[in-house]
Amino acid sequence: MNYEIQLRKLLEITIEKKASDLHISVGHFPVLRITRNLIWLEKEKIITAEDSEGLAFVLMDERQKEKFLREKEIDFAYDFDNSARFRVNIFFQRRVVSIALRLIPSKIRTIEELNLPYVLHKFTEATQGFVLITGASSQGKSTTLASLINEINHQRKEHIITIEEPIEYVFDDDKSIVDQREVYHDTLSFSRALRSTLREDPDVIMVGESRDLETIATAITAAETGHLVFATLHTNSASQTIHRIVDVFPSFQQNQIRAQLSGSLLGVVSQRLVPRIGNGFIPACEVMISNSAIDNLIRENKIHEIPSVIETSRKDGMMSLNQSLAELVDKEEITKETAIKYSLNPQELNSRFKRI
Repeated sequence: MNYEIQLRKLLEITIEKKASDLHISVGHFPVLRITRNLIWLEKEKIITAEDSEGLAFVLMDERQKEKFLREKEIDFAYDFDNSARFRVNIFFQRRVVSIALRLIPSKIRTIEELNLPYVLHKFTEATQGFVLITGASSQGKSTTLASLINEINHQRKEHIITIEEPIEYVFDDDKSIVDQREVYHDTLSFSRALRSTLREDPDVIMVGESRDLETIATAITAAETGHLVFATLHTNSASQTIHRIVDVFPSFQQNQIRAQLSGSLLGVVSQRLVPRIGNGFIPACEVMISNSAIDNLIRENKIHEIPSVIETSRKDGMMSLNQSLAELVDKEEITKETAIKYSLNPQELNSRFKRI
């Protein structure tokens, strides 16, 4: 079996069908994920253990193979014919190899093209501060970050440094210089790269994941000391995000971190991709923009009051998730049933619909 030819065929089908993911698992046909539905490619052959290993090894270079065999899993980006890019995760399950490939769109879309709130432009105009894009896995955080960074790239003369694992979207320098560092290829860790970045004369820093205390602490310090810092967290709301950041630190440091955060945080965007009427997905977003009220709540550890401020600050560009969902229903982008299903407070949203 020529695994290079087989891999090429499967990747071409993935691109042609506009799938978001390709799954290769022993005992199954290759599987595409299209608008969250799994589609079995029954015209292809069922994957054997030999097939999955052969396809995996075609995807990896020698260094990656060594790492995979040593650590039993690996995450990296794969360029296909300079026409498409995939985020690849290869892992063992029941002692055989499985592969998950996520298709990364070649074009970095704008805020408008992604149907994101217009107020996000405000974050790209800032010169200093901390912006967090949050949400569960596969909710478009990386795509939103890429859009924000690319807008700065096209609008301003800045030195932008990104730290990612793996590098997903590739930026073409325009007005800015964009240096992209990949963890394990160009640096040993997020925290190490971020510490080093502060000595590399950056204006804008993008941190793909905020995993640990050191990374979060350094990101906050960078924002305090004159840099614009973008980062992601796997949290579902602004208030949960603040709790998560503060709780990473030992109790004796938490008051200090609240004070630092209240002075450096520009905003939090929590997003989830919601099934659209007809086909595809559209983001629903909670947007918190720091103002004096938000800063005071963070400093005084009254995080539970943040949702109320967001709800009543629409004129300042803030938006609760339920407001976003209700707006999408009003625009006939999603159904009421979908909105309620994806809400974090479905009772309040249902009451909102009944009042209309």
